Amino acid sequence: MIAGQRTPVVAGGALLAVSLGNFAAGLLGAGLHPVTGWLPLPVMAVLAAYASWQVGRRTELAAPTRRFWRHFAACVGVLTVTLVLHARDALTGPAPHQRISLPTTALYLLLLLALVWALMRLPAEARSRGDWARFGFDAGIILITSGILVWHFVLIHAEGWVAHTGSAAPLLGIVMIASVSLIAFVKVAFTGAGGLDRGAVHLLSFGTALAAATGSLMPFLDERPELNSTFLAVPIACFCAQLAAGRQLRARVVAPVARRGRQRVSVVPYLAVAGMDAMLLGTDIPSAEGRIVAVGTVAITALVVVRQVTALRENSRLLATVDSNLSQLRAYQEQLAHQVRHDSLTEIANRASFEEQVTARLATGGFVVALLDLDDFKTVNDRLGHGTGDALLKAVSRRLLGLLRAGDTVARLGGDEFTLLLPGLTDTEAAALLRRVITEVQEPLLIDGHEMTPRISIGVTAARPGDTPGELLRRADVAMYAAKNAGGGRSAWFDPAMDERADRDARLGADLRQAVARGELSVVYQPIVELPDGRTAGVEALVRWQHAVHGQVSPAVFIPLAERSGAIIELGRWILEQVVAQVADWDRTLGADAPRRVSVNVSPRELHEPGFVAGVAALLARAGVDPARFTAEITETAVLGTGPGLEAVRALHELGLRVALDDFGTGQSSLSLLVDCPVHVLKVDKSFVDGVTAGTAQAVIVDSLIAITTGLRIEAVAEGVETAAQARRLYAAGYRYAQGFHFARPMTGDDITQLLTPVPLGA
Repeated sequence: MIAGQRTPVVAGGALLAVSLGNFAAGLLGAGLHPVTGWLPLPVMAVLAAYASWQVGRRTELAAPTRRFWRHFAACVGVLTVTLVLHARDALTGPAPHQRISLPTTALYLLLLLALVWALMRLPAEARSRGDWARFGFDAGIILITSGILVWHFVLIHAEGWVAHTGSAAPLLGIVMIASVSLIAFVKVAFTGAGGLDRGAVHLLSFGTALAAATGSLMPFLDERPELNSTFLAVPIACFCAQLAAGRQLRARVVAPVARRGRQRVSVVPYLAVAGMDAMLLGTDIPSAEGRIVAVGTVAITALVVVRQVTALRENSRLLATVDSNLSQLRAYQEQLAHQVRHDSLTEIANRASFEEQVTARLATGGFVVALLDLDDFKTVNDRLGHGTGDALLKAVSRRLLGLLRAGDTVARLGGDEFTLLLPGLTDTEAAALLRRVITEVQEPLLIDGHEMTPRISIGVTAARPGDTPGELLRRADVAMYAAKNAGGGRSAWFDPAMDERADRDARLGADLRQAVARGELSVVYQPIVELPDGRTAGVEALVRWQHAVHGQVSPAVFIPLAERSGAIIELGRWILEQVVAQVADWDRTLGADAPRRVSVNVSPRELHEPGFVAGVAALLARAGVDPARFTAEITETAVLGTGPGLEAVRALHELGLRVALDDFGTGQSSLSLLVDCPVHVLKVDKSFVDGVTAGTAQAVIVDSLIAITTGLRIEAVAEGVETAAQARRLYAAGYRYAQGFHFARPMTGDDITQLLTPVPLGA
């Protein structure tokens, strides 16, 4: 409490002490003049009115709260005038110590009614119609009970009241209205009323109760003519009002208090019944029968009360059980609502939540959507297990959350795809943020004892008028695949040309699925030769596509397309059928001169296809061809670590096929593959062979690889040999097998037949 507020309270407390001292001195017969009892009262009323008026001026309080305190200040201000009139009546009337006129009595009644009216005008957002009905019943009970009790116990001195006021009705009215004021205060304190402080209400209730109790002592002071019960009632009420105003000022802004889940039981009716029962038992009833009836009535009333209280307690327990069940249901509903909008693995937003937020922002525009995908995530699952893959997804989501701004959104669409909603950024700012995302997400991390470096590709698009969440994600997806095709570990902004390429790829993919039926596909064979003489040691089967409209389509275009679309499964099966049939034909035509080694490329998706190895075994058995004649060429990424790919390769080896690692050194090379995987042939990529004659780093790699394969007793085949100088350099390094345009281009099966057909002697 600040000094400006403390001084009036100190003054009020001092005046209360003076009033209590004067009253005590009068009781002890000190013979004080009545004026000494009346003088402090108007001053205390002014102090209470001033304190209440100060609260009513505080703009930080709610309007209904300020209005109540202004009304209360007005009531106390009128009380000041009433006290002056009361003092005049008491000091100048026929009986100076007790005299009170009817106008003064009427002012007291009006003040109490105004106070009840001010209380009832407080906001009732926490009170239901049932609360109001119960308040009405309680008020009626208080009116009847207080009236009867006062009439029976206090107005036995009615002659004195009539002598001093002309009637006993004023006392009865004041006590009854004061009782209603008290129950109104209690109700407000119980249910709450906007910003009115509960502590302040309790102080006002306490002051009203003491004022009503001390005011009813007037008829008992006949033997002390210099005393008046007002000397106690007014100082107590005014000082409590001062304290209540100070409490409200210290509380400042108070939020409305919610009703408690447990319903409280009003004790007002039971107190009234107890009071009436006590009065009945204390009444002098002359007849024995009347006394028996009175005792029986009180006993029955007591039993009814006990029965009702028991029922109320049982109802309370039932309501507590219902409340508990409802709380559990609400908690479960909140959990379900959270699950509906969040990804169960990473706890970030899911697709549904992301689309809702995008839809909400489409009306205002000005945002960017980025689709993020982990490169080679399937390899992590296959090599280290799904548990490690899940841990990696969680780590990536945490990094994304740490990088984004407060208004940004990160969501997981499913699998290893995340999406970002970035509002309020220019293209330049968004590009800078995404560069930081790529840099920090791709920092090495340790998961389950494995050090790994995640790689991500991001597709980005800006919102445009008329967009939908699906269209934004589609464009971001197209851009993301462009980033992957460019090597991954980067971002790419959507460009309309990407749509054209995507449409072209889609049409080409659809044509590819029909290419077999249309007879547009063919299998050609490129010889693998021995060094240095160039004698054919085997062939590699390759597929060619002669499109009806686009002409010759490069395998570098349609093989990745078949991989992405899944058409590679059907295409690979058709190629293998053609190759097996061709080998059987060569055996019939060429006999011992037929190619002894035939290499067939097997895609990673084929190795992961259930039943792939069983299908190969069945096909070879039907054709009656020795599996040892065939070499399955696989890429190193298909068998990194453990998983279905490596298991399929081992199954092919057990079937009798040889295994060749194709394009070795161009991907995520690991020499451990040469130990873990049953490798018979290592094919050195053309990119290394190109520099073999120039003394470059590629030449060093070529020399190192032949040393490794020789030590491991693995055949090495150099791919893409285009010059005689390269062939000589490779032979000098230790290579004994090679293929490339220098020796022969890919040719049809018939051309291979002619190439290998022995020339008759003398021809």
